[in-house]
Amino acid sequence: MKEGEKVDDYFARTLTIANKMKANDENMEELVLVEKILRPMIAKFDYVVCSIEESNNIESLTIDELQSSILVHEQQMLGHRSESGEELVLKVTLEGRNDGRSNDNFAARGRGRGRGRGRLGFSKALIECFKCHKLGHYQYECPS
Repeated sequence: MKEGEKVDDYFARTLTIANKMKANDENMEELVLVEKILRPMIAKFDYVVCSIEESNNIESLTIDELQSSILVHEQQMLGHRSESGEELVLKVTLEGRNDGRSNDNFAARGRGRGRGRGRLGFSKALIECFKCHKLGHYQYECPS
């Protein structure tokens, strides 16, 4: 397998060679073909090859099962990378602060972590009551 080559392309190339060998009266069992496919896989598939060899009985593994297993791993590896190749970043913002204070030094004051809710300067405007589903109070404070 070449570096940067997709699994589908690698299998197509390998199976084309195997079919040409069969056309020339070369009798190759599926086990031999599976082993020949697994051996030259590139380094990023080492753990996949190892897990396939450990979890499956190689003697009963078909080429289609092997290809689908490796394809799933390739798609999973490609899914973990973003389209542009950059890391995905989680952006956290504090919205709905209506008490006039800035969000810049919120965690620096020590109110972002630790025990308790830090009620000083807390506005209930965005709190929803579980009983009446109105804003501005908790269930235990509900007038209804």
